[in-house]
Amino acid sequence: MEVLRPQLIKIGGRIYRKNPIQEQTYQHEEEDEDFYQGFMECAEEPCDAYEVVQTQQGFRCTVKAPTLLYKHIVGKRGDTRKKLEVETKTSISIPKPGQEGEIVITGQHRSGVISARTRIDVLLLTFRRKQPFTHFLAFFLNEVEVQERFLKFQEEVLEKCSMDHGVDSTIFQNPKKLHLTIGMLVLLSEQEIQQTCEMLQQCKEEFIDKISGGKPLEVEMAGIEYMNDDPGMVDVLYAKVHMKDGSNRLQELVDRVLERFQASGLIVKEWNSVKLHATVMNTLFRKDPNAEGRYNLYTADGKYIFKERESFDGRNILKLFENFYFGTLKLNSIHISQRFTVDSFGNYASCGQVDFS
Repeated sequence: MEVLRPQLIKIGGRIYRKNPIQEQTYQHEEEDEDFYQGFMECAEEPCDAYEVVQTQQGFRCTVKAPTLLYKHIVGKRGDTRKKLEVETKTSISIPKPGQEGEIVITGQHRSGVISARTRIDVLLLTFRRKQPFTHFLAFFLNEVEVQERFLKFQEEVLEKCSMDHGVDSTIFQNPKKLHLTIGMLVLLSEQEIQQTCEMLQQCKEEFIDKISGGKPLEVEMAGIEYMNDDPGMVDVLYAKVHMKDGSNRLQELVDRVLERFQASGLIVKEWNSVKLHATVMNTLFRKDPNAEGRYNLYTADGKYIFKERESFDGRNILKLFENFYFGTLKLNSIHISQRFTVDSFGNYASCGQVDFS
């Protein structure tokens, strides 16, 4: 059961267990009305945070957002928009489904327009966070040598540990998809993908080139570790990744990229540091080879998925392969990878990248 192996969270130097809650399937549209009632009472209204234009009829402000989120501003039967308009004494124009364009807020009073804009921003942010992740920032770790060594690791594990509970070929990573994740993204439009590309380029110019020296980072992928605190009930086993020269440059680089994307709002702040790891075994693969760990909890239409998983006994694997050497790599690119989509080589499809050299 999931309650016996909860997710571990590090806060202020301490590690806590996050007890899971089995949520029910729902559609966001059905909860918009109740949600609106709760958050409007505490929404703060900035004075001069938005560009409000004075017109002959009063005041006007526009909101740019992915069209996928507009339905949450409309609400079920249009109730959310109506309440916004009544309470802020404004008129709110929202493009119809399938149409591009901005949300336009107009009203007789500047304060009312600002109030409506603030509340719309809160709604957009809240429902954006309920969208499933679409992309992730990552290094690819699928060089030929590493793939071959990974297959050797899989072969030896199955040869020596296949009698251990839960250990079989279905829980191993696809060697073509080996990667090191920096952070997860929700990108809901081509414009947001372009914004992410630009942000990554800014990172390159401001600090990546300085840290990397304009050269690929030489790293080693060696040793294995498990995610939870019971080696007899493992869900995720990963290979450790570190700089070959023993420096902290890789950790510094990925942490600064994470910090920059968190500050921009493109990545929701969950961790202060990136855990350098490459997943090699994951029990979610047992039933779904395309599963992607804890990031696979919501479907595209917002439905919650409760995934029951059968753990494996990793004690012998950890003992026999504790220092297994997967190989040396030269990390030269950070990719914006698209989830559930592969390229012609079987790797995650890349929507953009920055190169170190």
